[in-house]
Amino acid sequence: MAHLLIRHRVQDFAKWKAEYDGHRSVRVSAGLKDLDLWHNVDDAKEVFLLFEVADVAKAKAFVTSADLKQTMTRAGVVGAPDISFLSGD
Repeated sequence: MAHLLIRHRVQDFAKWKAEYDGHRSVRVSAGLKDLDLWHNVDDAKEVFLLFEVADVAKAKAFVTSADLKQTMTRAGVVGAPDISFLSGD
């Protein structure tokens, strides 16, 4: 089973979270299952996301999509995210 781990910074956590929640159906369509969402205890603008991945190719297409880039811009993501696909093999 594969997982996707994303780390990025946001301008405002509450604004980002509203956009994130509104984008759930797109993540589901990409074969992603939300597992965990954390933010740094000392810096709530640093966000970590963990997803279960049903189809790595679909998930890779999702993370490079124009739609996600536009959503992240609207949500106030700062800079490029750190994206890692992980395997438990």
